[in-house]
Amino acid sequence: MILLRNLVLARGAKRLIDGASLQLHPGWRIGLVGANGTGKSTLFAALRGLLHADSGDLEIPPGWTIAHVAQETPALAVPAIEYALDGDAELRRLEAGLRDAEEKQDGIAIGELHARLQEIDGYGARARAAALLDGLGFSTPDMSRPVADFSGGWRMRLNLAQALMCRSDLLLLDEPTNHLDLDAVIWLERWLAGYRGTLMLISHDRDFLDGCTDHILSLADHTLTLYSGNYSAFEEQRAAQLSQQQAMYEKQQREVAHLENYIRRFRAKATKARQAQSRIKALDRMERISAAHVDTPFDFTIPAPERAPDPMLVLDGVVAGYPDRRVLEGVGMTIRPGMRIGLLGPNGAGKSTLVRLLAGETAPLAGTRIEGKGLEVGYFAQHQLEQLRTDESPLAHFIRREPQTREQELRDYLGGFDFRGGMADTPVGPFSGGEKARLALALLVRSRPNLMLLDEPTNHLDLEMRHALTRALAEYEGSMVLVSHDRALLRTVCDAFLLVADGRVEPFEGDLDDYLVWLEERRAQHAAANIDQDAAQDKAARLQARADEKAERQAKLSRRRPLAKELEQIERRMDGWNGEKKLLDARLADPALYSGNADSAQLQTLLKRQAELATLIDKGELRWLDIQTELEEIGEI
Repeated sequence: MILLRNLVLARGAKRLIDGASLQLHPGWRIGLVGANGTGKSTLFAALRGLLHADSGDLEIPPGWTIAHVAQETPALAVPAIEYALDGDAELRRLEAGLRDAEEKQDGIAIGELHARLQEIDGYGARARAAALLDGLGFSTPDMSRPVADFSGGWRMRLNLAQALMCRSDLLLLDEPTNHLDLDAVIWLERWLAGYRGTLMLISHDRDFLDGCTDHILSLADHTLTLYSGNYSAFEEQRAAQLSQQQAMYEKQQREVAHLENYIRRFRAKATKARQAQSRIKALDRMERISAAHVDTPFDFTIPAPERAPDPMLVLDGVVAGYPDRRVLEGVGMTIRPGMRIGLLGPNGAGKSTLVRLLAGETAPLAGTRIEGKGLEVGYFAQHQLEQLRTDESPLAHFIRREPQTREQELRDYLGGFDFRGGMADTPVGPFSGGEKARLALALLVRSRPNLMLLDEPTNHLDLEMRHALTRALAEYEGSMVLVSHDRALLRTVCDAFLLVADGRVEPFEGDLDDYLVWLEERRAQHAAANIDQDAAQDKAARLQARADEKAERQAKLSRRRPLAKELEQIERRMDGWNGEKKLLDARLADPALYSGNADSAQLQTLLKRQAELATLIDKGELRWLDIQTELEEIGEI
């Protein structure tokens, strides 16, 4: 188990966790929650051994393998699936050892390494890696692409796949859904629900936490508190505790008021002075119960639009995409005042492409986009964060846009987004992703749009800010188009859904739960199609193999027949030559042929023929050997 004993963690002079003592048992799936900056990532660093406790103990079982998602991804030339496989360090060590053993022809080592590979299911590792990448949204061709080809968000998915590929005892995930879309989030949620090790997860997605955790570890006021159950159960328990705490606080305040009133009345009276001093000491000894501050630090509303054209925006027969690739065909939609539309669809289907088209950031490849007179678009996407001026403070951003507005009014407005005091005057550059997202949303809301286009607005936002944004959007009186993987936000603020899939944009008749069913059916269809495709490919491969085998046999026959015929002819000739030479050798062995009465011309003729036969036999034997060698190379037919 993981044991914390009077643990104190600090960053510099700031104490984040003070005196935490608790036990986390193997197999638990723990959601770590708390406001940004409270120390969640610091606790992760301590669990990974990157940070030592200021005091107290943090004990992790020796030998545990700890997996986490790397924050950086080098621009490697290795294929994506190989990068994912690198997450299983033991697999890679065994593969390297096996190559070395095979080079050295070490049979014992080869056998031992194969046995270990069998134990860890190393032979199925590539299939597991492909399944992980598929679940995270990578297509089959993507798996062969080099890591360097992918954008930053997709590289983070590769890092996540690498962490999941690791056969870990403890898996640490810090906001793993930030770069995922809804179908990948749902896939990851189900994968984590079946994870057999100990999971510790930082997330600000309440539905995601509900789906894959069975304990919640709350970090607030430098204190770690463990709750059983998922996030919804935690909220119920926390609300009950706060309610009880508030009741105790109010009771204590009444007691304090009574004591203070007594002291005030009788302190100056000699006869009551001792009693008054006793009350003062009791008041000093009293452990004060804090008020249950459950209000969010964020307090803002989205002002009602001053006007709203009808229709606001019309797309007619639009083709959307890029000059070299059409993403959506025949898009027709009309946005009217008060419409609140959620865009649903699988990864890469074109949701962000459609939002950019609606925002006017890209032009249609065909068809028409018509804006209503007086349309004021408020567009939020992740690249909006890059347009913030890093050398300017939040207040400076607003002063530059509204030079006539009183500074205090702007400060009050920024306070609603938790940019208070010195935070409002701090340059944006060092801000976290969540703080930059809050500032971008503050600028957007201030512009008073009548059509809000929001593409993943909750990325990097903590639970309190998500709650405040959800409440503000629910009360917003303008029109809205939303892309989000936050199911709580989609359920709360959207009245209708459009399905973006297979190059089309069509109304989706159903709610978010129906869409999750649709996703499952689509995934099952794709899996079945892949199986059918694999079966068809296998059949085609078998047929091709038979055809190749037949063609090879025909080619062998075509080569073998003339060789066999030539061999037969050589053997016949060799038999004749050898017979003739045998007779000739016998005749030339006759002594009478060399007597004085012998015919010298005849002798010369016989010797010449003997030499010709020897040459023919030598050449025949060499050709016979060449043909035999070639026939052996052709093999049996």
